[in-house]
Amino acid sequence: MRQPEVYLFGQVLGTHSFLLKDGFLEPDEYAEIAEKYFLPGGETGTAATVLDSLGVSVRMDGTWIGREVAPMLRKFYADKQVDLSPLNFDYDDPGVMDYVVIAGLVRSPMGRFQTLFSTGERWWSIPREEDIAGCKAAAVDPFFGAESLRVAEICAKHGIPFVTIDSHHESPLHQMAAVNVVSKECTATRYVGQAPEDILAQLQETSTGLTIITQGSGDMLYARRGEPIHRMSPFRVTVRSTLGAGDTFKAGCVYGLLHGMNDEELVRFASACSAVAISRFPLPLHPPKLEEVRALL
Repeated sequence: MRQPEVYLFGQVLGTHSFLLKDGFLEPDEYAEIAEKYFLPGGETGTAATVLDSLGVSVRMDGTWIGREVAPMLRKFYADKQVDLSPLNFDYDDPGVMDYVVIAGLVRSPMGRFQTLFSTGERWWSIPREEDIAGCKAAAVDPFFGAESLRVAEICAKHGIPFVTIDSHHESPLHQMAAVNVVSKECTATRYVGQAPEDILAQLQETSTGLTIITQGSGDMLYARRGEPIHRMSPFRVTVRSTLGAGDTFKAGCVYGLLHGMNDEELVRFASACSAVAISRFPLPLHPPKLEEVRALL
């Protein structure tokens, strides 16, 4: 594989997804499963799948890959421009997995992440400079503490712009990122009771990069330090599943960085990627193609 264009670091896991036939789960009531899959997931795994579909070569690292996830992951990426060589496939465990129940606009993920993080043990890789240097853009999930920060520092050293997600205004990742995408879920827990405009104002003050606040079907807000706040409505499509929407938006931002888009172009492109993604299921088997995104734009 040639030198990848993009380096991704973060959550790579196996996702068991269940699309229900007739609405979401109700207590004590039967629910019919329409479709079910076991496919690559996680913020980084999904972004890698989307970027490959957009024609971008990727190298990814992060979560250790256990024995139940490894065969699926290797088979899925065998014919794709995704370099798995940095990943640790020797994790003596079934592997990190989640389970997601989906019905249209509603989904509920389940897993053991609180348990995994509470052990105090590391179950992810230490990033290597040689894997990152030479790439033209990157994305860093914030979940892995010192290791996530290490990726940001290596990117800064080599002048590689990177995208991060859900990093608050005091976070070094936010302060160093070219783009920080902050979700509605993050603002609801980190900035309780604050208006999106006030949250964005705090984020603007501590970074020269672009900050984007996404709000599901509501308007996106975006700005840089010293700028007025810009708004953009998301594209309207028929929603089949929202699983992976935010990860696809992140991938779209990486693509925008890679291709030198201005802020408005980048936000529109990422929004279009996400809109295409939520119009089908399962996303890993039907990721957005560049011609589909351009047609929506």
